[in-house]
Amino acid sequence: MTKRSISIVIVVLALYAGSYLVLRARCVEVWARDRRPYLIVPSGSPWLYYLYRPLMYLDGAITGLRFHIGPHREAPPARA
Repeated sequence: MTKRSISIVIVVLALYAGSYLVLRARCVEVWARDRRPYLIVPSGSPWLYYLYRPLMYLDGAITGLRFHIGPHREAPPARA
């Protein structure tokens, strides 16, 4: 690979990681049920889940962050 190609690859990877960090900063929520942080991928954009899936697994392994598509579904209220 040429020096230019290596530079382009580095810039693309930096943009990929940087855009993931922006998503992470905007979409992390703590779920009241278990008090753990979750990266909530907007349900209207499931392609984001697949785009950032490798970084989510790495992030989860390092920080314990969990992730899923769409908001948490709360359990229905118990019937009396």
